[in-house]
Amino acid sequence: MLEIKNLHVKLEDEDKVILKGLSLTVPKGEVHAIMGPNGSGKSTLAYVLAGREGYEITEGDILWNGESIIGMEPDERAAKGVFLAFQYPMEIPGVAGLTFLRTAANAVRKKRGEAELSTPEFMKLVKERAAKLNIDFEMLKRPVNVGFSGGEKKRSEILQMAMLEPSLCVLDETDSGLDIDALRIVSDGVNALRGPDRAMLVITHYQRLLNHIVPDKVHVLADGRIRKTGGKELALELEKSGYADFTGKAA
Repeated sequence: MLEIKNLHVKLEDEDKVILKGLSLTVPKGEVHAIMGPNGSGKSTLAYVLAGREGYEITEGDILWNGESIIGMEPDERAAKGVFLAFQYPMEIPGVAGLTFLRTAANAVRKKRGEAELSTPEFMKLVKERAAKLNIDFEMLKRPVNVGFSGGEKKRSEILQMAMLEPSLCVLDETDSGLDIDALRIVSDGVNALRGPDRAMLVITHYQRLLNHIVPDKVHVLADGRIRKTGGKELALELEKSGYADFTGKAA
């Protein structure tokens, strides 16, 4: 279970406070969506969960399976099962996708005390999971995300998620830049990873993603705090009314 308790976060080199007492619980086996206006703190929450530099937690705690992760480095969090899918996946020139995937998967497995994948084991697994995401295997021989379309980048990242087998998946606006077909394929890949031992936090501006990845709960994040929680129908209400009720101005 993910438990975020009274979390206050500011930029490390500035006095600007972004999260102002955010509390949230996401049980394993559930998918929760975070929606909110620009500047509400959605991406900051994602980055802080993953341990990105540049943010300072001034108060509160983040517990994953009952253990605080705020003092852990990003690789330690990954070993504990935390995975962040970026809004804008990075390009890594000079590093082939297959090399990246195998190195990352075996690094996490080693840190968890699991046996590393042999070359035949890895190739069998990556081919199976790439096929499910409609990823051309030849694409994995190219440098990571270099020259990829928006849809290819997002599918590549969901493949990373499938290979690393995290127990907490944080998806930061994974629908950004996707056309209808790419959105469906990426959503199918995410849905295939839903299970009783995995929690997911889906961050999005728009309700359309939640037509494909149907959440158990929807939370509205505004001005650094969770302002409202409801079922999937809350996303439909927000699509109609916007965020004016939470910002004090038209969205």
